[in-house]
Amino acid sequence: MQSTATASTTTVLRVINERAVFAAVFRLGTASRPELAQVTGLSKPTVALALSNLEGAGLLRQVGLRSGPAGRSALLYEVRPEAGYVLAVDIGREYVRMSLADLVGDVLARAEDPSRGPGTDDLVAQLTRLADELTATAGITRGDVTLAVFGTPGIHDKANGSLHLAPNLPGWEQPNSVDRLADLAGPAYLVENDVDLAAVGEATYGLGRDVRHFVYLSIGTGMGMGIVIDGKLYRGFRGAAGEIGYLPIGEGDPLLRQPGVHGRGMFESVASAAGLVATAERFGLTTPATAKDVLDAARAGHEAALRAVDLEVDHLSRAVAGIAAVLDPELVVLGGGVGSHAGDLLTGPLLDRLGHLVALDPPRIEVSTLGGDAVLLGALASGLSAARDLVLDRSAAPRPS
Repeated sequence: MQSTATASTTTVLRVINERAVFAAVFRLGTASRPELAQVTGLSKPTVALALSNLEGAGLLRQVGLRSGPAGRSALLYEVRPEAGYVLAVDIGREYVRMSLADLVGDVLARAEDPSRGPGTDDLVAQLTRLADELTATAGITRGDVTLAVFGTPGIHDKANGSLHLAPNLPGWEQPNSVDRLADLAGPAYLVENDVDLAAVGEATYGLGRDVRHFVYLSIGTGMGMGIVIDGKLYRGFRGAAGEIGYLPIGEGDPLLRQPGVHGRGMFESVASAAGLVATAERFGLTTPATAKDVLDAARAGHEAALRAVDLEVDHLSRAVAGIAAVLDPELVVLGGGVGSHAGDLLTGPLLDRLGHLVALDPPRIEVSTLGGDAVLLGALASGLSAARDLVLDRSAAPRPS
């Protein structure tokens, strides 16, 4: 019994040491054994053993020498990019976006395709075709993908494999519908709310990189919010934190009397892209096919479009005032199809109106610099972190001591 316990302890320590060395190499880009001993606090023999094991497992590789004092040189190590691959997928109402990256985050291939249909079979077939195209471009197969991350509207119910609060994906509310994604991704995949992923993307690559408390407010086909508190994504009890489309804002608007609107949420019915278009039509703007048409008309000084945008600001200011009162964010990032393209029309008026609605100074309001890539970048960031854990777990299989 004692020898078994000793072996088990030795294995755990080895895994811990290897993870520490791998993380340090990844953070530094390239590193030598002396450097790794210094930053990890491990002894040089322990670092040497970890490097040998990680190299043998195909996770690290030697990349040359670095000259040291008195002409001494040290071997340099880096993460092997091909040690793992991440497939990131953004499932939107109008477009499907997909990218493939290696373990160090270099994007190897990317695709964007108009949505062929929201039904389960059509969508899975489209995603499978795109995944095959991307992996072929990179010279690998779908079986080589370490992890796939799917960004979708709504909330993934892991208990029965369905999506809740995703009216733009009919059929996906049925039990086991999400499990169909395993047909193309295999058993290693994650399904995340798209706006949550956009917030992760913003925190990793965008305006939220050095901000501990911020929200990502998506204004587009739907309404949603990703919440970052103390540097971490906040999901809520059921994963529904940030479903602001259901805020009770806009009651009394004629749109709310239309069939099915309450199912989409009161705030979403008046402040989403469709709500903005409908409002502009009520005010007399003719043929505004899209929210972009309304915004362009407002920039051109069209009175009906300006009134519609003013009402949009009114709805948004009330929502952001509530968000500020509850969460006290430092920053509100505007994203989505409307939010990303209407900063010149929204940010200034929003701040002016918030000055009369909040007790303290309002949060900063800025337009996302990531544009339509926010969800995809968030999926990559989440997937890369999880994939590195997966390859380390696989390398930690028992080996002779």
